[in-house]
Amino acid sequence: MAPQLPSGLLVLVLVLVGPASPGPSKDLNPGMADQDLFWGQDQYDFSLVLHGSGQDCFWHFAHQGETFYLSFQVLWVTGVGHDSHLSVTVNSPSSLLVSTVDDASGQVDFRTEETGFYQMCFNNFHNSFGSMQISLSFGVSYDGEAPGGAKEEQKKEEEEARQKLNSTLAVIEATSYRVEKHVFQMFRFYNLGRMRRSADSFLLQAAGRYVTGWSAAQSVLILGAGYLQLFFLKRLFISKTDCNLEKTRC
Repeated sequence: MAPQLPSGLLVLVLVLVGPASPGPSKDLNPGMADQDLFWGQDQYDFSLVLHGSGQDCFWHFAHQGETFYLSFQVLWVTGVGHDSHLSVTVNSPSSLLVSTVDDASGQVDFRTEETGFYQMCFNNFHNSFGSMQISLSFGVSYDGEAPGGAKEEQKKEEEEARQKLNSTLAVIEATSYRVEKHVFQMFRFYNLGRMRRSADSFLLQAAGRYVTGWSAAQSVLILGAGYLQLFFLKRLFISKTDCNLEKTRC
């Protein structure tokens, strides 16, 4: 009969050695490079508020050869100066200045020359004591080819698929891709127009409040001036009666 280990010794061995199952896996996609995980065309739309002399930066990943685009629009400005100019800079992954814009609205559109995270910084140094709200739309678009080894694998898969599929399905696939690309560009310019309409709406509301306030103030001023004129005219024509001559004099 085989000797049995004491239960206390067995528990001690399990604690020191640990379970036989492997630990948590850090690489969830062992056959895929890091840059392949970010591949694809995308678009982000949101707004933010920059305080006086404030700065805010964002980073977005792009592959070499993709089209990087950025659109911005200042919606409203508060403070003393009311300067609607916004300073925008775009830097490459190697910290080189790619583009800069200093205006209330603008677009940045260029083809990337290196792969990595591109930095976008928004500065409100024109308004030291005022805040501004800006609307942003940025992203990347590509021509449908994947980078590096993934591109070759994709070509092989496309060749095999073309051998299996007939010409009609190939035409449908190409047409669907062109439609998808045009729809993506259409939404891009639609967001740009939406940002401009939002800025015009805020401008109309501010102008409406300004006109309403000044109209009310001028109405009060006119009524007050009319009352004072009537009062002084009434004081000039006060009638007094002379008892001897029985005539009314001013």
